[in-house]
Amino acid sequence: MIKKLDNILDRIAFYAIVSSIFLMLGLTVLNIVLRWFNTSILWIDPFVRHLVFLSAFLGGVLATGQGNHIRVDIASKIFENLGKPKLKIWVERLVTLITIIATVLLTKAGYDFAKIELEFGKEAFMGIHSGFLAGIIPVGMGMIGLRFIFQLLLSFNHQVGGENE
Repeated sequence: MIKKLDNILDRIAFYAIVSSIFLMLGLTVLNIVLRWFNTSILWIDPFVRHLVFLSAFLGGVLATGQGNHIRVDIASKIFENLGKPKLKIWVERLVTLITIIATVLLTKAGYDFAKIELEFGKEAFMGIHSGFLAGIIPVGMGMIGLRFIFQLLLSFNHQVGGENE
């Protein structure tokens, strides 16, 4: 069940990032072509900037699911070299748990920022309030945190040396 939810989240992030990239490219090319005719659409540039921001978080969601995220984990490498796979797995689980705590705190901070932006912000473009755009932060961090939670739970299903953990 958890693997199925993780796959759903992965597909959502993949299709969202692909759509976002094509939209960024299309709108940017459109704006360049319009500049040849001494005109432009004013909301395209800020919209593309926010799509870049969204794409960064979606890329983080995909990288987390594939285990390609940035990681400084010397202890698990040491235990791997010493031939202690069970200890290595437990260190990785501890690092993942700490990362989950960090993403929860960052999600909460992003949510607080979006609330403040909703209260004191203004319309950014096309009638969209800046608070809704700031909502990219807690949603993106929340999705990354969810991927780490799924990874932690799925780590208990893996086998090492033919034995269940």
